[in-house]
Amino acid sequence: MRITALALLLTALTVPLPAFAAPAEPAVSDPSIKPKAPTLPVITDNESLYQTFGGRDGLVQIMDDVMVRWLANPRTRPFFAGADQAKVKSHLVEQFCVIMAGPCTYTGRTMAESHMGMNVNEGSFYALVEELQKTLNARDIPFRAQNRLIAALAPMHRDIIGK
Repeated sequence: MRITALALLLTALTVPLPAFAAPAEPAVSDPSIKPKAPTLPVITDNESLYQTFGGRDGLVQIMDDVMVRWLANPRTRPFFAGADQAKVKSHLVEQFCVIMAGPCTYTGRTMAESHMGMNVNEGSFYALVEELQKTLNARDIPFRAQNRLIAALAPMHRDIIGK
């Protein structure tokens, strides 16, 4: 397996992100599930990053594009083929919007609760991130903006892999 700089970032990131007016994390309905990372780590104090991604319309287009990629990739397809794809995309748009201080509210579950029982392995997780990065590159999202989002999402791997 080829290890990319992105994969190294995802596994090695331990630097906490700055805390900005963080929204309340979603409640966990199962008390046995203990999230290890925030689902909504707000990474900026203004909407400029959100606008760099094209606002809500841009995020919707990103999720539409990346879902096609996830369904085409044999390492990620099993996690999305039988899922309510519209709901997954909607929750990801909300999540990314909140993370980038956009005018959104996240209505989904924590990453720990959402991925319970899915048994996502590292290869599938990295494939998911690689497809996201390909989509962001294809949509001309600046590399610095991509890195800010990926850095915010990276700690969530602890609530996704092997759950």
